[in-house]
Amino acid sequence: MSDYTPRTYTMREYQDNPPAAQPSGFVVGVDLGQSKDYTAIAVVERVMTHTLLDSGDIKEEVNIHLRHLERPPLGTKYPVIVKRAIDLLNRPPLTRETPLVVDKTGVGGAVIDMFTAAGVQPEAVTITGGDAVIHESHHWKVPKRELVGNLVALNQTRRLKVAEGLDLVPALINELVNFKIKIDLKSGHDSYEAWRESVHDDLVLAVSMACWYAENRPAPIQFLDPEVADLIQNGWERYVYE
Repeated sequence: MSDYTPRTYTMREYQDNPPAAQPSGFVVGVDLGQSKDYTAIAVVERVMTHTLLDSGDIKEEVNIHLRHLERPPLGTKYPVIVKRAIDLLNRPPLTRETPLVVDKTGVGGAVIDMFTAAGVQPEAVTITGGDAVIHESHHWKVPKRELVGNLVALNQTRRLKVAEGLDLVPALINELVNFKIKIDLKSGHDSYEAWRESVHDDLVLAVSMACWYAENRPAPIQFLDPEVADLIQNGWERYVYE
């Protein structure tokens, strides 16, 4: 999980070390369902903001914005899922270069091949019950507690922002509420399971994978405070020395 905490700069520190330009922070997460499970697709954006405080200092924050969440009908065939995900990538502000994080656990390997054949290189995630993240090329092995724990932490620290009008947000919240940690006494590993077998986890995992990946890559800089944007455009001296 990310250990990020907001940072505050003095005006002089910020002037001496201005932030570098960074790439787009959109990520698409796809949790693949099987015959009795839903597939879910989530789009998140990792946003870095710099706000001018009343003290004259600059506060830097990184938040995750949930921009899109969908659950195709139960039983939707994988070729349709692949086409749907690629259609999203083809719609601005997303591009074919936007990271596409796809669950490889279970049947996911064959679907990863479908994406590759369609000209898209996904970041494959195998969800494990261990406690270490393993990365090889475009394949990640990530503990389930790492994925879900990161999402819970984002929510509890209010760093997870949700776009208005997402119909599936209540279902997402319900999935989070219905998760528990079960400890395997033999291995010492823990795993997240739903309280009831009827509770799905597709939304949680799609959002969790996208958020986890977004937390581990560069973020765009968006100056939401007009005063900060004005300072950057017109120079610091006017503020510092007047």
